Amino acid sequence: MATTLAEVLRRFGPELLRQWHDRGRSLRPAQAKAWQAITDCRTPALGGQRLRCDGCGTEQWRWHSCRNRHCPQCQGRQREAWRRARGAELLDVPYCHLVFTLPHELNRLAGAHPRWVYDTLLHTTAATLTQFAADPKWLGGLGAFTLVLHTWTQDLRTHLHVHALMACGALAHDPQGRAFWQPPRRSPTFLFPVRALSQVYKARFIHALTVAEAEGTLRLDPQPGPAERISRTQALWAKPWVVYAKTPLAGPAAVLDYLSRYTHRTAIGNERLLAITGDAVRFRTRINRQPGHDPAEPAARRSVTTLAGTEFVGRLMQHVVPSGFKRIRHYGLLAPAAKGRRMASARAVLGMPVASPAVTEEVRAFMQRVAGIDIERCGHCGNGRWRVMECRGPERRTGAAPSHGNAASTLATCRGPP
Repeated sequence: MATTLAEVLRRFGPELLRQWHDRGRSLRPAQAKAWQAITDCRTPALGGQRLRCDGCGTEQWRWHSCRNRHCPQCQGRQREAWRRARGAELLDVPYCHLVFTLPHELNRLAGAHPRWVYDTLLHTTAATLTQFAADPKWLGGLGAFTLVLHTWTQDLRTHLHVHALMACGALAHDPQGRAFWQPPRRSPTFLFPVRALSQVYKARFIHALTVAEAEGTLRLDPQPGPAERISRTQALWAKPWVVYAKTPLAGPAAVLDYLSRYTHRTAIGNERLLAITGDAVRFRTRINRQPGHDPAEPAARRSVTTLAGTEFVGRLMQHVVPSGFKRIRHYGLLAPAAKGRRMASARAVLGMPVASPAVTEEVRAFMQRVAGIDIERCGHCGNGRWRVMECRGPERRTGAAPSHGNAASTLATCRGPP
């Protein structure tokens, strides 16, 4: 039987929470909610329906999914729904993928103030791209881009970075106020120099950090003393902040498929888990090629990582974002406040229809390919249809759900349903 994230949480969660309790730590509300959702997903704990085939009489239970954004079992369907909704928003121009990273010196601050650090990372990235797009030297208009926050490495360590997918060009206006599409000035697929992006992005973030420190916003800062904060700021100024651009993408279908890989990705999926061996978890990781390596070496190679079970769960929990936090955000032409009007103008100057039929058809074909089977047809006889015979509601819990304030109550229930 394949190893799952829920199984890992049930197996090693109680011991981790005992360790945390002894050190005065506990789960945050969002972590407790994600923990319970993952262990309950598609089990009797959430209820479901008893189905019977009207052809051969075979019966089965279909349990409800949790729909939590940190649950690897629930992201496939949500990703494809999001993908279909975004299909009509793409422009018929090349797209560029950029990645903005935060130095590891800010990891401890992110652990204490995740919402502030994540928000500031997204805001400063968006402000930097908006500033460069508005500069006549580069585009001189309003760009269109989507940002997606990721917080992990392949082995679940903290690595704070933002993926940006941006249209190569901007909606601009001439002196008479007439709209036109301004492509990149250097080449159709070159947007901005990454070194210049890095410098502006770094300055914006450090400025925001300095203001927050002065205003007392970061009360839980693990470096509370003035001398420690000054030392951290000096270290941040001294090192380069990594911004890099990946290979540009052409065509709406390719862009949509590419972006959907990042939007609903979880820190680790069940497909990467290999086994639980004793007190450890074995899982697949990808090792990217480092600068200076043999050019003939593949860009990424597979490896197997083994972590103590409690360490695995602890690393996993640090990637649960705060409740209500939006990991996916849209800016410029895609900003929700004026998206309809701005996108209509962009399509008009690009000579595009209101919605791209090519993208719509491509998404429909993709959905059919991903679904693979008709879920309403019986898989045993191949002819009958499933009929609902009984509905069962969520199970009533005998103990508390995983608690962010009481580790002891969590130990009684984190093993999930029987």
